[in-house]
Amino acid sequence: MKLKLTLLFACMALGALAQTTKTRNIVFISVDGYRWQELFNGADSSLMKLKKYRQQDSSAVFKKYWANSVAERRNLLMPFFWGTLAKQGQLYGNRTLGNKVNVRNPYWFSYPGRSETITGYADPKVNSNSYPNNPNENVLEFVNQQKGYQGKVVTFAGWAPVAQIVNHDRNKMPLINPYEKVSGAKLTEAQQLANELQDYLPTYFGKEVRWDANTYAIAKTYIAANHPKMVYIDFADPDDFGHAGQYDFYLDCANYIDAMIGNLWKAMQADPFYKDNTTFVICPDHGRGTNGKWVSHGTSAPGSNETWLAVIGPDTPAGGEMKGEEQIYQDQIAQTMAKLLGFTFTANHTIGAFIPTAFKQ
Repeated sequence: MKLKLTLLFACMALGALAQTTKTRNIVFISVDGYRWQELFNGADSSLMKLKKYRQQDSSAVFKKYWANSVAERRNLLMPFFWGTLAKQGQLYGNRTLGNKVNVRNPYWFSYPGRSETITGYADPKVNSNSYPNNPNENVLEFVNQQKGYQGKVVTFAGWAPVAQIVNHDRNKMPLINPYEKVSGAKLTEAQQLANELQDYLPTYFGKEVRWDANTYAIAKTYIAANHPKMVYIDFADPDDFGHAGQYDFYLDCANYIDAMIGNLWKAMQADPFYKDNTTFVICPDHGRGTNGKWVSHGTSAPGSNETWLAVIGPDTPAGGEMKGEEQIYQDQIAQTMAKLLGFTFTANHTIGAFIPTAFKQ
């Protein structure tokens, strides 16, 4: 009897939580290897000046992204983040203000970082980008098991190992990997075109990664046609151009990813299914080193454990650039997304606590 009452009270608590949140849909966006330095400070002139880090003429790069003030520079680089998101949502991670976001895992690279973010757990055994299927349950599959969300959770991967990170073999949730095509008998014309474009893009960084513009096109057209309720979009271009040492193209990546996120937000807010009940959660999987080590990450590049977080949606106060001293870890994001939907994420491992300031009090 006591056990039944405990379960009853637990269910009532979850139900009460669900009624207090307005978010019914989550769009989670990972931006591989994009530093907090550019997000909060804009373009780095010392890197733009160096010819070895540029494919374009320096004057053209400075014209696009340089201004004397930090506020102007970051607005030039990421106008949606600073024109809309910073006014309506929250931006965490400006370390110059004492606001810190870090990965908790000790490795500071892609598989462990992505895994920590969606599982809420920095598993020390997850220590390689070649790690097999992730044994740790993630918030995507947890949400997929909840009433009203079954079959409505989808991943658009810009990097092939994301299939192992979310453990697609275990949960069988919809996932579109690089150069895979969305299938179905009734694809819209826009979806067919997004599929087709993959055949015409060069595999500059290999077949394991897909250009972010194409990942965006596939995701946006799928969302419009199918109305999924939880979406994971995995962008990879910044990390690829960072490793290539092409800082000008790395800045271009930030600029067009900002535009794509902004256009997706605008399109979803114009759709009655998503309007005023959808939250975007955006973060990288790791940071990068500084100065000459900006091209890399991992423990050999100090500072690449430093990340950032952006949240915009109906349950999140319009705090803008978060200026209070605070320490957030990547393993808190999964539970935060679950709580935004009115759930308490449970899994086969421990889970980081949710971020209280991301919620209206």
